Amino acid sequence: MHPGDMHKNVSVQVDSDFALLLPSGVYEIKKMEPRSKIRKIIVFCLFLAIAGIIGFGYFCQDQVCALSKRAVILQSSDILAYNELPLHQANSISSNNNNNNANSNNNVAMGGGITAMASKASAPQNIIANAGLSYEDVLNDDFQFDMDGHDVMVFLHIQKTGGTSFGRHLVRDLDLKRPCECQRQRKRCYCFRPHRNENWLFSRYSTGWKCGLHADWTELTSCVDVELDKNEGETAKRRYFYISLLREPISRYMSEYRHVRRGATWKGSRHWCLGRQASANELPACYKGKDWLDVDLDQFAGCESNLAANRQTRMLADLALVGCYNKSSMPAHERDRVMLASAKRNLAAMAYFGLTEYQKMSQYIFEETFNLRFAIPFEQHNTTISATAVSNLRADQKRRIEKLNGLDIELYVFAKNLLFQRFEHLKAKDTNFEQRYANLGNIYFKQGITEFNWDSNVDDALSTDH
Repeated sequence: MHPGDMHKNVSVQVDSDFALLLPSGVYEIKKMEPRSKIRKIIVFCLFLAIAGIIGFGYFCQDQVCALSKRAVILQSSDILAYNELPLHQANSISSNNNNNNANSNNNVAMGGGITAMASKASAPQNIIANAGLSYEDVLNDDFQFDMDGHDVMVFLHIQKTGGTSFGRHLVRDLDLKRPCECQRQRKRCYCFRPHRNENWLFSRYSTGWKCGLHADWTELTSCVDVELDKNEGETAKRRYFYISLLREPISRYMSEYRHVRRGATWKGSRHWCLGRQASANELPACYKGKDWLDVDLDQFAGCESNLAANRQTRMLADLALVGCYNKSSMPAHERDRVMLASAKRNLAAMAYFGLTEYQKMSQYIFEETFNLRFAIPFEQHNTTISATAVSNLRADQKRRIEKLNGLDIELYVFAKNLLFQRFEHLKAKDTNFEQRYANLGNIYFKQGITEFNWDSNVDDALSTDH
């Protein structure tokens, strides 16, 4: 080939004509097409491009299409509709998509989120894409928590809700074919499957704080699967069952205040969201030095970045929907409503949750949900130090704390109604209810009662261990 043939054509526009530089170095002037014809071509190309984008956004698979990302699909107006749902609709969550995810996806708990397609005529058809199996799934007559398979229970432990005591019950008091093997000095138990050394429980006392100290819903759903793969040295198709405890918000807040006043900090918490930790600008420290020892209540309540306020709502919500910890990403009112709706949705979809104020009922629901039995009855403490502290609050202090925890108060009302609804449903199915309920925890070979004391858990008081 002649070297001159290697040259590329170079063109420039001169007014309405088109000057073409030929390989020989000679310019040839050509008339351009009429502008109207060019406009038609441009419009047609734009139409094809837009049609292609829309087509891919609606019809391609979630793992392939960029428009399937939760930040794009789920608009705040969609999930806000969940705040308006009647309770019976809120608890009627479709399980088909969860089953499909559990059977076909390898990372069932990775990158979870809610896809909400709302309409005025019906309830939103929400999908917990990768946040485990829902309560509706476990209500199937043929359901069985498969400890010998790849089922994993994930405990979302919210501070000062009684989670330390409940966590101990999970590793010490369940009647299992292969009981957890606990090591006193390490405060750690090996909760392995009956026939192989793989974890069926992801919690503080079984695996440790693998996803960060008191990891929330946002952190756990993007972390658990990866950590179990690391721990077990292989990738598995697991089914995840998220569980949690909630507590009356004002008592919980006062319990956290007393806990921090004694020196607790939870500095080990990561506050991880969308691939990064919250920055110091997003979560400025409320105190100088190593802790907030002896802080008074007014100072504690006065710090705007204190995560004690509405902690339960924040820890149960998908924070990616509200820009994580960047409060400037949307107006405060919209942020609150989206976060509350997300927390309600995730709570209703959880395989199990309990309330510290209703221990016996919570125990019964857990046992009937998972077909597992505790070897002891849970004890109810109706009077706590925090309850006494609440009664001693000044009127202005109580109003301030109620305002600070407004989202948690609404979430707790929702949770309480939902818990009672689940209890009545399970009770109606149980032909031997009276005897069962009267003898919770009475297993012949194991005696004794583990008391719940929400305010004097020594291990939890100053712990920041991972």
